Amino acid sequence: MADAAITALVEENGRVHIIRLVDESVKIKGIGVFNPKTTMSDVEFGQEVQIGSKIFKHLPPRLPELIQGMKRRAQTIGSKDAGVLITRLGIGPGDVVLEAGLGSGGQSMHLSRVLGASGHLITVEPREEHSAVGLENLQTLAQTLSEFPMHSHVHGRIESNVEEIRTISANIDAILLDLPEHTSAIEAVAHLLNIGGRLSCYCPVSSQLEQAWVACEASGLEVEWAGEIIEREWGKASKGGVRPVNGPFGHTAFLLIAQRKN
Repeated sequence: MADAAITALVEENGRVHIIRLVDESVKIKGIGVFNPKTTMSDVEFGQEVQIGSKIFKHLPPRLPELIQGMKRRAQTIGSKDAGVLITRLGIGPGDVVLEAGLGSGGQSMHLSRVLGASGHLITVEPREEHSAVGLENLQTLAQTLSEFPMHSHVHGRIESNVEEIRTISANIDAILLDLPEHTSAIEAVAHLLNIGGRLSCYCPVSSQLEQAWVACEASGLEVEWAGEIIEREWGKASKGGVRPVNGPFGHTAFLLIAQRKN
């Protein structure tokens, strides 16, 4: 197998385990006690390996595997919404992106993947118990990517750290907010956006969406789009064909995109 510090083991039920290839016996939840380096030394990508009573598929740790196997504390923004936010905000290599809050780092991982080595991600999080998990997930991702952006982390509320953020970078291309309350944050940082830059809000309830909309307009931003992204999974039917699977539509939150034009 290729030399790597981190790899992925996938159970038959799809559960993903992100494994550090250390040369010592470790206990991993859902797998048991084993030595990752010696166990995986001759197992190529795509091959199966038995550990204890379970069979695992050995796969490269790409972003989907890392997201599925990441450590979690706070609820994360998934690929359904992260992809739309990245696209609608026009985020790409070389951009400076400000994100609050970090949480478990799900959205940060998606951002890091597209920013590349020339980008700069600035994360803000007031809760240390959440940022500890999010920063560990970002560190794991950094070990698997050939290109990882510059990363600066600010502890505290975004409203209280505007000057520190400005010191880190005076030019912000995009701002992503996932907070309990967006109004004060929008008022504090909207002016940091470059002309043409965009700001997004991730709003679990409609009242939060309305408040963010009003705050964006009051701060001189133009709301480009607001709504929700609905996801419906399909699967194979028992008698042939494919159909929507049983279960709820995939609503997670309301999204708002606003742009600074002057």
